Amino acid sequence: MKAKSIYLRPLLQQDNKRIYQAVHDEEIRYMTGTRNMFTMEQLDKHIERIENDDTRYDFAICLVNSDELIGDLSILEIEKENRKAGFRIALHDKQYFNKGYGTEAVMLALQFTFETLKLNRLQLEVYSHNKRGINAYQKAGFKIEGVIRDSIYMNGQYSDEIIMGMLASDYEEKIR
Repeated sequence: MKAKSIYLRPLLQQDNKRIYQAVHDEEIRYMTGTRNMFTMEQLDKHIERIENDDTRYDFAICLVNSDELIGDLSILEIEKENRKAGFRIALHDKQYFNKGYGTEAVMLALQFTFETLKLNRLQLEVYSHNKRGINAYQKAGFKIEGVIRDSIYMNGQYSDEIIMGMLASDYEEKIR
């Protein structure tokens, strides 16, 4: 799947070096609420596990002009009978923030979710301290559906967990 500046491809074992760097970046860990420090061995096992998991699709986000891996995203916890799934995305380095790459990646994920998988609902959770993420999701068409107050305590403060969702009908309206 390809957009103007980025494309999505399946996540590969060799992508773990870049993911390892990202999960050790303090700001990225804070934005995603990640507490664990993963080892390369744990990341390798994770890739092996998800390759055979039919309840998820994991993609590398790469730049069109250089093929550089800049992030990853997942459509996960797919419930075919209920036609819904969860969503997560992470850009791996601050130098890629605020350039529209995340928005392009989210739009490709939405296209895959609603046009290829034919799901009706995509849901995500984002922490209230991640203002950039919340704005990007709203720009893509996600709607705030609920708030779990003081859900996480990191960096000496509580943050709410915001539940956001998009329906196939929202997507159709967005792309018209």
